[in-house]
Amino acid sequence: MSKRVVVIGGGISGLSLAYALRQAGPDPEVVLLEARDTWGGVIRTVVDDGFVVEGGPDSVLAFKPAAVRLWRQLGLGDVILGTDPRYKGAFVYAKGALHPLPEGLTLMIPSRLGPLFRTRLLSWKGKLRAGLDLIPRRLAPPNGDISVADFIAGHLGWEVLAYIVEPLFAGIYAGDARRLSVAATYPQLLEVERRYGSLLWGLLAMRRARQKAARGQKPSAAGTRAAFVTLRQGLRQGVDALVARLRQQGVNLHARTPAQRVERTAQGWRVHTPAGPLEADAVVLALPAWQAARLLEPLDADLAAALAAIPYASTATVSLAYRAADVDHPMPGYGFVVPRVEARPLLAGTWTTRKFPHRSPEGFVLMRLFLGRAGDDAIARATEDEILAVARQQLADIMGLRVEPVRAWVFRWRGVLPQYEVGHRQRVAAIQQRLAAHAGLHLLSNAWDGVGIPDRIAAGERLAQTLRSA
Repeated sequence: MSKRVVVIGGGISGLSLAYALRQAGPDPEVVLLEARDTWGGVIRTVVDDGFVVEGGPDSVLAFKPAAVRLWRQLGLGDVILGTDPRYKGAFVYAKGALHPLPEGLTLMIPSRLGPLFRTRLLSWKGKLRAGLDLIPRRLAPPNGDISVADFIAGHLGWEVLAYIVEPLFAGIYAGDARRLSVAATYPQLLEVERRYGSLLWGLLAMRRARQKAARGQKPSAAGTRAAFVTLRQGLRQGVDALVARLRQQGVNLHARTPAQRVERTAQGWRVHTPAGPLEADAVVLALPAWQAARLLEPLDADLAAALAAIPYASTATVSLAYRAADVDHPMPGYGFVVPRVEARPLLAGTWTTRKFPHRSPEGFVLMRLFLGRAGDDAIARATEDEILAVARQQLADIMGLRVEPVRAWVFRWRGVLPQYEVGHRQRVAAIQQRLAAHAGLHLLSNAWDGVGIPDRIAAGERLAQTLRSA
């Protein structure tokens, strides 16, 4: 096993890897480098005058256990909270109004005919076209790939794609369904098509099987049946607890210490930093692909070029606080998504006070907007005032909310969401093959095994096993 592992990148991936390595014993020595002065990457929580504001992700999926398991190991079990069950449901803003998402979505696809045919999101022509999916067909090429847009429109029609599926996919990847890969984002859908030929028939069978299995089950590890869970003081609470535990375990944490270059030596590896070089038996780049490419270009230009070719989207989030008396909108659910066909800069909005009531003090309403889409980095170049103005205009259009907020928080994120475009799995395989030529060098990136917090924690745990068995 490696005697010293240098991990570059102090986001949740790098932190989780360091923790998983330490859980198995005192060896190897772990050195964790972070260029910025804060840990946690895109996890950014501000606790301000009674408001708990998330700049990045605001919760995790409860059915993916890695995050909840880690929080419990860190002693945070008592502060894990689920969403408020009184305001279940989400909406789609389309055609000048907010429409409830049809009930019974499975893998973001309608799996119940009744709600699908009752929704006002679709015309009768669109509903009848969706019903044609009951006639089995196969669109994905054998062992090949297909875009989300071509796959969903081919099965369920353009309207289901445009008004239901695309905005939900965009809420995760900020991406373009015409370019995103089904094989890389939701390979389960390809398996449904392979087995049933019809998404409607297949997802209906999956939903029934899941409901049968769920009968009599205890609540999730979070102590709630909520789909999303968080921490009382925000996701930053988990990062702070993790960093504190790593310090107790003797992990060498170095913030404000960017890695400048990685090179191979006769004994192993050397990482150059402003404070001097670090020798290592193994090096892990826990970074977005484009950042890893910059570090690796002097070592392997072809590997760097392959990493740099993976596109990323830039986004921004804006949280706005209002006096409750100034908001006359009912905010009947957790929030809403906005389809690309609406041609708005807004991806989605969360009525935070409805989703997690503890995040705003009594007498106030907190809401959050997501701006920016793949292929358009204008949001990353805009000023905070410009972003705030766009956000307020969107709320005026969608909710009729024109009063001044009492507080506002703006967060910009450059190049944070990888785009799993058609052919992505083949590109990743080529990268992994090239990487195999550099024994002791590892990549831990959201560019290929999931973008959510539980995905990143699980990826760190898997790599820790690999490093310990090397």
